Amino acid sequence: MAKLTLMFEEKTVKEVSLGSRPVGIGRSPDNDLAVDNLAVSNYHARVYVDSGKMVVEDLKSLNGTFVNEMRVERATLKHGDSIHVGKHHIKVDATGEAVASYGSGRQTATPKINETMVLDTKMRREMLQQAAALGERTQLAAGRMRVPTLVVLAGSSKTDRQEYTLTSKLTVIGKSHLATVRLSGWFKPKMAAQINKHDDGYYLGAGEKVPSVNGTRIQGPVQLKDGDQVEVCGARLNFIFRE
Repeated sequence: MAKLTLMFEEKTVKEVSLGSRPVGIGRSPDNDLAVDNLAVSNYHARVYVDSGKMVVEDLKSLNGTFVNEMRVERATLKHGDSIHVGKHHIKVDATGEAVASYGSGRQTATPKINETMVLDTKMRREMLQQAAALGERTQLAAGRMRVPTLVVLAGSSKTDRQEYTLTSKLTVIGKSHLATVRLSGWFKPKMAAQINKHDDGYYLGAGEKVPSVNGTRIQGPVQLKDGDQVEVCGARLNFIFRE
């Protein structure tokens, strides 16, 4: 069974198993992984299993959630990943079983104040360098239609925008003037890859290049899941459903 290990510096604070129920992360003591750090929001993030994959989702936190130093709103996790919240990090173990463990007698305490302090450390500034390019986003109220979206996580200099809403049955990624995701550069193909909408979801297929999903090159059309990361021609795109 997968487990999550909350760490402060190199000390283990707590370990929990990831089962059918989401694991809550935040400063409030009723979280599964309660983090005693004022830079962490009361309900900061959660980790859950969706279609057999581990997913981390930021819960509109003030200081953000990072996976391997990349700020994310929602992302698929794999063994060995590290989730950063405030000054703590959470190790992802997809193979082990968790046993409750606390390091150096450090217990998570009820926060003395209700407001989250803005984290202003060298680590956060470095981690936010890329995220800053994305700008602030308005969070829409829950209950609205889930909108398939591609968010540029890396290689923004190679794309014409930072975010794309998938409104057509065919989404082309390439240099073509008809492409939804327009790539720049002399040697970029007109159609590097494509995303096709079917009745059961969105499928990524190869064009003149073979894209990768979560670090693995696809062998044929692959159905995209919420939080998947697509890499093609030096650009890394996060496929998510906005609400």
